[in-house]
Amino acid sequence: MDNKTKDNRKHIGFFGRCNVGKSSLINALAGQKISIVSSQSGTTTDVVKKSIELHGIGATVLLDTAGLDDISELGQQRIESSKHALSLVDAAVLVISENRFSELEIEFLEKCNSLKVPYIVVYNKQDIEKATENTITKIQEHTKNTPFILSNHSQTEMEKLSERLKTILQENEIEKRTPLQGIVKQGDIILLVAPIDSSAPQGRLILPQVQTIRDALDKACICIVVKETELQYTLETKKIKPDLIVTDSQVFGFVSKIVPNEIPLTSFSVLLSRMKGAFEEYLKGTCHLDKLKDGDKVLMLESCTHQPTCEDIGRVKLPMMIRKYTGKDIKCEAVSGLDRIETPLSEYAMIIQCGGCVATAKQIHSRLKPALDMGIAVSNYGLAIAYMNGIFERVTAIFK
Repeated sequence: MDNKTKDNRKHIGFFGRCNVGKSSLINALAGQKISIVSSQSGTTTDVVKKSIELHGIGATVLLDTAGLDDISELGQQRIESSKHALSLVDAAVLVISENRFSELEIEFLEKCNSLKVPYIVVYNKQDIEKATENTITKIQEHTKNTPFILSNHSQTEMEKLSERLKTILQENEIEKRTPLQGIVKQGDIILLVAPIDSSAPQGRLILPQVQTIRDALDKACICIVVKETELQYTLETKKIKPDLIVTDSQVFGFVSKIVPNEIPLTSFSVLLSRMKGAFEEYLKGTCHLDKLKDGDKVLMLESCTHQPTCEDIGRVKLPMMIRKYTGKDIKCEAVSGLDRIETPLSEYAMIIQCGGCVATAKQIHSRLKPALDMGIAVSNYGLAIAYMNGIFERVTAIFK
């Protein structure tokens, strides 16, 4: 698959106190002016993101964050934003200077460890104030590694920094999967069912469909795409017997009645949940739908940030399905993108995550980890819809 698609890009965050040189370092690493640089404390306010190609790493998103010691009027909000950004990155760079390595930095590194975010410590501005033996020793005590020391941000220094980042990313990489990995073989006929409704983007397919088509082609499969309204006609008159049918989860009920039981059936959302989500936890947690009670709250997590419509799956369709299936007064809330979840997780009886086509595997796992640690049941849009349509075992059988 194309490693340059947005969801496959590595996210690297730069963190540290105000004026330690985070923005200058990012500009030097990228070879272009991404962040505003100033001697004035608190120049960087919101998290700044820039997509670039890094040597040896490939497509990457660099995140420049506000100072962890920002004392401006909006300082606390900026600090919280920076801390939230830590949960979204594949690797963190803690930048320090002027031999300032104390409780603030130690707490940050402990947070990295708790979130399982790999990191390196960069001692910046060595040409202005050299790192003392005491500072280096303290860093080694807490990281087991020597800090990466930078002086003038030369090309040689930036290449060495890229290599260090490449190493920690490779050592901590979540297992890579593709949508159809392990379930198809060369020459298989894959029939994709792609509904076109008001929520579908005009003139193009949605990303999960594109990713599945590309993966089918990469695996030398024969790929056929139809709308749900043409599915029965295609199967009956074209004499095609697919080795696998992948549909949009929203039409599971319609499609499952047309597709013969001997033909494997699943959905784009289910494929993505296995590719990058907490799939085993989803399989265990989906049946919690049967345990929901009147007044329970269910959180819908959508990784994308599209404008809501009357046919919105996370805000309209899925909540309606859940209330109809359970016969209970279930309160459903939705959080879009990778925004912080403001409501305490303890208030939710269940969390249902979308396929996550525009999020990285690391982002989805980090987002779900607090809920899993609390024992909250989690599921996926496609798996939940399959369960409520009575075809859960059918759509997951191909993965067993």
